[in-house]
Amino acid sequence: MTTEKLHQLAKTIRSKNAGVNKITFDIIFREPAVYERVKRSGVITAASMAALYRIPRERISDFVEYDPGNAIKFTIYRLRPSGSAGDGDIFGAQQYAPLLDLEIPG
Repeated sequence: MTTEKLHQLAKTIRSKNAGVNKITFDIIFREPAVYERVKRSGVITAASMAALYRIPRERISDFVEYDPGNAIKFTIYRLRPSGSAGDGDIFGAQQYAPLLDLEIPG
C-alpha cells in the first residue's frame, strides 16, 4: 500500500495559541477529496493525536472534522499558561512539526 506524508496533502498545517491555556492545531486541505481521504484513513483522531503528542487523551479539549472548510482541528490544554516561567513556546506556533510526517494511506 502506498502512503503520502500529511505535509504533501495538506495546504496548511499550523499550531497557535487558543487563549492563555490552550494550543490549537489546524490541518486544512485544498481539495475535498483529499480531506475525505485523510478523514477516512483514521490516522488523525483525538486518540491518535494524544498518542502522537504523548499526552493523556484528557488534555485534548476539542477535536473537530470541519467538512465545510476541508479541515481537521484539535486543541490541547497547555501544561502551563502561555508566557509563564518555563513556557518554551509563548505563541504555540512551533508545536505542529510532529504532524508533518504522518503517513496517510493512499
